[in-house]
Amino acid sequence: MWKFLLRRVLIMIPQMIILSILIFALAKAMPGDALTGKQLDPKASPERIAEIRKQMGLDDPVHVQYVNWIKNVVKGDFGISYTHKLAVTDVIGERIGNTVLLALCVFILTYILAIPLGIISGRWNDTWADKLVTGYNYIGFATPLFIFGLIILFIFGFYLDLFPTGGSVDPQIDNGTFAYYMSKLQHLVLPSMAGALISTVGISQYLRSEIIDTKVKDFVRTAKSKGVPESKIYSRHILRNSFLPIAAFLGYEITGLIAGSIFLESIFGYPGIGQLFIKSVMLRDFTVVNALVLMTSLATLFGTLISDIILSIVDPRIRID
Repeated sequence: MWKFLLRRVLIMIPQMIILSILIFALAKAMPGDALTGKQLDPKASPERIAEIRKQMGLDDPVHVQYVNWIKNVVKGDFGISYTHKLAVTDVIGERIGNTVLLALCVFILTYILAIPLGIISGRWNDTWADKLVTGYNYIGFATPLFIFGLIILFIFGFYLDLFPTGGSVDPQIDNGTFAYYMSKLQHLVLPSMAGALISTVGISQYLRSEIIDTKVKDFVRTAKSKGVPESKIYSRHILRNSFLPIAAFLGYEITGLIAGSIFLESIFGYPGIGQLFIKSVMLRDFTVVNALVLMTSLATLFGTLISDIILSIVDPRIRID
């Protein structure tokens, strides 16, 4: 196990270097620069703008800018946000908690819904219950997240007026009170429900297919021929083997939720790093964009590592040493 972990971590080092180069190159390839989104004096002379650009290091060669950026990133310094006039770590730190909380709620709701639906659909396939689940899955596969989110927002937010339609908490409530946390919960309901209902589709359909395939394998037939009760066959043989692929994709689901937060936060006006990313791109605030893309990329790499570790634990047949 330790050899496997060491090998995977060593492989991640060149991956991180390549990712950092790609992120920096893509940011530089975008039209405009940091001064394009900076609120300058409209009367500023070209000489003044050139002076500011020099002070910010935008006139340095690209490779010099990259090296300086990497040196600061290693120290935990992502620079200053040109839009917010604050350190990038402070800007992201104000919002990352909301994104993590939203992703956690979506993650928990997804598996609470997907696992029972997948089991019901797979165990009693070709019944009316299976047809309902697969029908919902087909609709979910065909519906983009932003369309589904808008439908949820219109029905439960505007038409029925059951939940807030924007923000993360009521600004009129004092921080730390019971009403404050209840308000946070109410603001999480709609984006969490939209994200979970869409994420459920793939997991439940995949679990259904795994259960159906496992039911006809030889070791299941052998257990039935020996008179093993059906409940034990499902719990000890079918479900255990069917959950292996789901467990393997656990890390990918976590990183996918972070990426999906861009759509959820934009639709529901939820102040997280997804919404911050969109605004930073529009304002050419590349210090924030680079930091967010780098964080998401690193989370993807670690999510892959988590998936490999989980798969090696739940399936002892896999020899990773």
